[in-house]
Parts: sequence; C-alpha cells; structure tokens
Amino acid sequence: MGQPVNAIVSLGILAMLTVGVSASPGASEPGEDTVSGTWPLMPTHAVRGVVKSMTATALVVVPSRRNTNEMTFVLSPLTHREGQMTVGATVSVRYRIHNQTFLATAVSTHPEKRSAGLAQK
Repeated sequence: MGQPVNAIVSLGILAMLTVGVSASPGASEPGEDTVSGTWPLMPTHAVRGVVKSMTATALVVVPSRRNTNEMTFVLSPLTHREGQMTVGATVSVRYRIHNQTFLATAVSTHPEKRSAGLAQK
C-alpha cells in the first residue's frame, strides 16, 4: 500500500512544480504583445530591397527578387535601425509575421556600390 501512496504524492508534487513554473512572473504568455520591450518568439525572415516609401511607423520595400510585390513593414520603437533610411536606399529587413502583419525587427541600409572607374582618377 505504500507504493501507490508514494506514486500519488510524487505526481502531486510534480503537478505543483509544473504549475508554479508556468505561473512565474518571468514566464511569457503565448499571445504577449511587443509592448513588453521584447519581440515575441516567432520565426524570423529576411528580405533585401529598395525603399519605396516610409513613415515613422511603416516601411514599404520593393524586394530585389523579380516578380515580387512590394512589402509593407510595421516599424516600432523595438525595431533596430542601422544606417540612413531614405527613399531609394537599398535595405535589408529582418521581420516576423504576426497576424498577417510584417513586423520589422531590424532594418539596415547598404551603401551604394561605386563603379571601379569612378574610384580611380
């Protein structure tokens, strides 16, 4: 009779530990927004293209791949920005897809390539 009681007590303790870990203050919720200061855990994608237009909260990029439509990304205070973003600049965008929205996690600009003839005088 001692072994079934030990098994039940062990399962009870295990269940309590599992609930305690998932309810801890540092645990992230599955639907947690980006308001908390970190990006939700979702796969990251990347694209390179030319900036068509931009605002403080949105970036429209025409990807370098042919036969691809323009992509609109949401910019937030959490978006890491590197370089001077201007219309016509070539950029690389890392993004996550959340509720059919492209959330930009990082945007970096690429310097214009100079031809070899112009570099030498």
